[in-house]
Amino acid sequence: MIPLSYAQRRLWFLGRLHGPSAAYNAPVVLHLDGEPDAGALALAVADVVERHEVLRTVLPAGPDAEPYQRVLRDAPAARLTADECAPGERDAMVAAFVRQPLDITTGPPLRARLFLPGDGTSTLVLLIHHVATDGWSVRPLLRDLAGAYGARLAGRAPGGEPLPVQYADYGQWQHELLGDPADPDSLAADQVAYWRTALAGAPAVLDLPADRWSGSWASSRHRN
Repeated sequence: MIPLSYAQRRLWFLGRLHGPSAAYNAPVVLHLDGEPDAGALALAVADVVERHEVLRTVLPAGPDAEPYQRVLRDAPAARLTADECAPGERDAMVAAFVRQPLDITTGPPLRARLFLPGDGTSTLVLLIHHVATDGWSVRPLLRDLAGAYGARLAGRAPGGEPLPVQYADYGQWQHELLGDPADPDSLAADQVAYWRTALAGAPAVLDLPADRWSGSWASSRHRN
């Protein structure tokens, strides 16, 4: 079984503790001038999901209750769907979509939807759980999606060499490097001991203002 990275394990634990929620949704919202070729775009989304294994990885618990990474061969839930809507309904529909919970233990951490208000514009939303993306990941994701879409419009599959490293490889490497935290001679145990000493005496609760909000939407406008 492929072990979780420590970042994945933290989010998996929070998901088990609180249940599926939208708290760690990281939507990418693209407002497009024009309507894309929905068929080519659907194929391009599938190409990206095929290229990046983390976008079709679920994190179930094994027989010993320990989570592991399971890379799906096919992820129907990650396929692009299209919704027609009135221009005045789009914002509310996008907001409702990005608030949908993603259960990373049973389904892939990506959903994709194209909203078509019929006014010559469109909105593509990639709803991704934070377990599979971060701020640095958006640029290569959109680069690969644009390349795949251009290829599909031309009637061919996107080229390019397969990725030399997938996220599952990183998780395996991290565990091999840090070792078992229960082993007092491991690097993981040494790191835990350091931070226990460094944080000794720190307040149990950090008092932060609750009247602030920082949106997690990565939103931009593109010409089709």
